[in-house]
Amino acid sequence: MSTTPETVTPGQQTGVLHVRRLGLSSYEPVWRAMQAFTDARDENQVDELWLVQHPPVFTQGQAGKAEHVLAPGSIPVIQVDRGGQVTYHGPGQIVAYPLVDIRRKRIGVREFVHRIEAAILDVLAGYGVKGERIPGAPGIYVDGEKIASLGLRVRRGSTFHGLAFNIDMDLEPFQRINPCGYSGLRVTRLSRFAPVNFDEAEDRLVESLAGQLGYSSVETIEDRRS
Repeated sequence: MSTTPETVTPGQQTGVLHVRRLGLSSYEPVWRAMQAFTDARDENQVDELWLVQHPPVFTQGQAGKAEHVLAPGSIPVIQVDRGGQVTYHGPGQIVAYPLVDIRRKRIGVREFVHRIEAAILDVLAGYGVKGERIPGAPGIYVDGEKIASLGLRVRRGSTFHGLAFNIDMDLEPFQRINPCGYSGLRVTRLSRFAPVNFDEAEDRLVESLAGQLGYSSVETIEDRRS
């Protein structure tokens, strides 16, 4: 995957969000590409949103504790540089990585997280599902069960890593960990509550994130792979 950012000239509108759809892609190459993208960007870089599904993988955040990984079995565990504890990614889950200059947008980290959560709540509401926040536990819950997780990193005023939204996936691997560091935390998926098409849910999330983050337009760009 190429990590060279596209730029805009000074004075040009920067209200566009570039959306890059990566399909089913292994976790580590995408993570390394996010790091490289963030390190290469400057104040004129167009913000991007990367959408991906990962093959089964557990990721452990910077402050992650080994005791929260109970029985990973054959699923790899990768130590990464985002916030938060251990979580699971697998097919049927929307993983969205907003690569956003929040300094340019004048959005603090807490407000950025709040807006991402609001976008997920909007999508759930569109399916007739009532989601909620739980104080002190970032992410979105339905009837006390976690349906979406957040884990971010900010470097030089720009974000990477992002959110994982359970759409129609196998939830069994979550039983092999303490999700997000909480023993006994139950997780759920959107397909339990409403008929859902994965691609449609992804499109709804893009629209909601773009609105919450204040972009004037969204453009899908070609996924460049080396």
